[in-house]
Amino acid sequence: MSDSSSLRAVLYALGANTGIFVAKSAAAVVTGSSAMLAEAIHSLADCGNQVLLLRGMREAKRPPDPEHPLGYGRVAYFWAFLVAVMLFTLGGIFSIYEGMHKLHAPEPLARPWIAIAVLVTGIALEGYSLMVAIGVVRKIAHGRTLWNFFRTSRNSDLVVILGEDTAAIAGLVIALVAVVLAMVTGNPLFDALGSIAVGVLLVIVAWLLAIEIKSLITGQSAEPHVDAGIRELIASHPDVVEVFNVITLQLGGEVLVAAKARVRAPVPGARQLVEAINGIEVMIKADFPVVRWVFFEPDIVD
Repeated sequence: MSDSSSLRAVLYALGANTGIFVAKSAAAVVTGSSAMLAEAIHSLADCGNQVLLLRGMREAKRPPDPEHPLGYGRVAYFWAFLVAVMLFTLGGIFSIYEGMHKLHAPEPLARPWIAIAVLVTGIALEGYSLMVAIGVVRKIAHGRTLWNFFRTSRNSDLVVILGEDTAAIAGLVIALVAVVLAMVTGNPLFDALGSIAVGVLLVIVAWLLAIEIKSLITGQSAEPHVDAGIRELIASHPDVVEVFNVITLQLGGEVLVAAKARVRAPVPGARQLVEAINGIEVMIKADFPVVRWVFFEPDIVD
């Protein structure tokens, strides 16, 4: 997937969340809705998250240097992990706190129709942002479901956007139901419970994101279909007699490949052996443009 596709998804999400945050904040002040305030804080956290993702995408493009010979691709995972932390603290914990506070000191909603209108508009905007993200995901998912893509993708930016937008839609629906129930019944406790529910949702999503990003930070192989494809490609090369080991490592948007195999050559160490190895490397990079580095070790035993 091109960097422009990820950038487009992040920018759409940032634009949507900025507008929604302003509308939610105004509605929270006017109506006094705890669920609406929780959603406003959620959108603010999402805006900050998208800024962090943009920062990570920019830093990841820095070229290799003596201190970072494999480049800065994995720095995107650091910023993505901060997104999970922000979603947990600023979004989830604050929403739960605000809901608990209103449970002990409930206040009736003022002009709940304003909150309802803002929430419905927010659902439409977040829905469009989610559709943009899903459209980008579909192009690179290779038939995987969205949940499977979330669990197996090595694209931290899209994983975060997918998780955030899904949580945003669910949070808006929860807040809308809470406000409507509070308005219909006249019981403000529904509004407080809505805030708590939004907070719990954000904590769960943040935890799932943290688990996925942790795997990337600690060093994860290329996506399963890429890893399997590289292994099959090396094994099928006419100059490869036997494959002993193949390791792939995801480094942001690029992949490192290390392979050990027995190569067919007239004389070990001869020019033909070098040409065979070079041919294998060229073939890997041609079929898998995401591969940046190939380290190939010819040997006769594992």
